[in-house]
Amino acid sequence: MAVGLCQNTLNLIFLSWIFKLSTIPISISRVNQVDAARLDVEMSAMLKEQLVKVFSLMKPGMLFQYEAELDAFLEFLIWRFSIWVDKPTPGIALMNLRYRDERAMESRGKVRTGLEGPGLTVSQKISYCLATVGGQYIWARLQSFSAFRRWGNSEQRSLARRAWMLIQRIEGFYKAASFGNMLIFLWTGRYRNLIERALQARLVYGSPNMNRAVSFEYMNRQLVWNEFSEMLLLLLPLLNSSSVRNFLRPFSKDESSSSAGDDTACPICQASPTIPFLALPCQHRYCYYCLRTRCAAVPSFRCSTCSEPVVAMRRHSGGNKH
Repeated sequence: MAVGLCQNTLNLIFLSWIFKLSTIPISISRVNQVDAARLDVEMSAMLKEQLVKVFSLMKPGMLFQYEAELDAFLEFLIWRFSIWVDKPTPGIALMNLRYRDERAMESRGKVRTGLEGPGLTVSQKISYCLATVGGQYIWARLQSFSAFRRWGNSEQRSLARRAWMLIQRIEGFYKAASFGNMLIFLWTGRYRNLIERALQARLVYGSPNMNRAVSFEYMNRQLVWNEFSEMLLLLLPLLNSSSVRNFLRPFSKDESSSSAGDDTACPICQASPTIPFLALPCQHRYCYYCLRTRCAAVPSFRCSTCSEPVVAMRRHSGGNKH
């Protein structure tokens, strides 16, 4: 009895110590987070491809002038119907992830599982839209405008040259900061990009359970068809060989049918010869084009019926030798 009471007491102390912890650390798969970003890019590319097909009948090159506006419009649509309505983007949803406001979790203090927590606030959502949609659009337009005006040309005035140098420095600084953030992300597993780090919008699992159903049926089918096609490409040249045909001929029909067929059909095309010619010295009848083609392709051509070397050919009606 005393041992059981002590055991229960220790369990209660352990549970109370667990619930007093401020945060239970969790590990969000870095691969899932990177794959989610890649899937969002692919989704945007698919939408863009379909939208371009709608304007395919317009003036050529007209849509290219508004490519930046088109990209911004698609990014805004994805943001409007996902993050703005407290839903994950398509790529994030496929990876069983969602955005969580990390600032609210720090102020709350106690976390039981590490997965719960509020989503992004309205200010975070708007800031996310301005940074991803508006920021990328303004930067793309600024780069295209500066390149079109040739601000980087040394012959331009000093103000345009300075603006070009400033743009290059900002771009270099942003790339360096993104590289540093990627290294930190690989180390800690938090915040894939600078926007998420600035907004403290962390990706966590949307559900504690996720079934990863991996099916290799399509891959296996593709491998089988590839191997089958390679085997056919290897065997087809052999099937056209006369030696293989001669080897398989006894198994395809009996001697009586073959002997009867020699008098009525060409041994090569199995049709009635329109311009009959005889192979010498065996004097089996062929079509002129069949026999001429085989003799030209194979200098040591043997008769398909008796396997005797063909040294000449003459017309069946008694014409000159060729």
